[in-house]
Amino acid sequence: MLAVQLKPIIRLPRDHREAVAAYGARTTWPAGFTIYERDAAADGVFVVLRGQIVLRNQLGAGRSFVPWVATSGESFGGEGLQTGAQYASSARAEEESETLHLSTTRFSALLREQPSHALALIRQMMAERTALLEKFGEHATLTVEQRLIAALVRLASTRDPISYDGKVVHHGDDARVAAPTIPRRLLGELVGATRESISLVLGRLTADGLVQRDGNGLVITDIERLTAKLNIPDRASAALDLHDERSGSGRGRELH
Repeated sequence: MLAVQLKPIIRLPRDHREAVAAYGARTTWPAGFTIYERDAAADGVFVVLRGQIVLRNQLGAGRSFVPWVATSGESFGGEGLQTGAQYASSARAEEESETLHLSTTRFSALLREQPSHALALIRQMMAERTALLEKFGEHATLTVEQRLIAALVRLASTRDPISYDGKVVHHGDDARVAAPTIPRRLLGELVGATRESISLVLGRLTADGLVQRDGNGLVITDIERLTAKLNIPDRASAALDLHDERSGSGRGRELH
């Protein structure tokens, strides 16, 4: 098993967000609301002020893939800064969320009048692009178990209350407070594996006392032990007889 180093989540700091807010339009979205559809005409860029925005691509036959979940201090829809662009994914509010939208014209004004704040936003978008490239690299190098754990840990950390300076606000030792319920469907879409593979890994993590079911979601019960599993270079412990979703034979094979 390859050891995985989870990098801290980069967020646009409070002072930059406040400056950018003067150039954008604030909107509050109810849970489940679609902000825009894939292939729609794109314009400008969005910044999440609170909540979660899920970017989703439909794969056909009822399947979908989530390349990114934008949370407080992160951006999405940046393809709108290109000329004549279209959105590459659909964007949907996973929970009640608030966003800031800068049209291309307003972004240009920010760049001209407040270059330091515009540069901070550009750096934020580049940091997210780097994280996205690393995430896709994980799909080629990590096991289903590692990908699932990495997704669980990131979702848990992004759902923590976050202060504007990007620091996590802790709430004591209660794991249920620090790690709210994570929807199983969203987890599967992030990992990009079959339902059977996800169920096998979750069963193993549940048996180890690292997660537990909560309705249609999951709660991390021991975030430290779960994160530590990503850094154990024990190839034998990572071997799972899982269904390979890329083969049509239906036969299982050992995934590493």
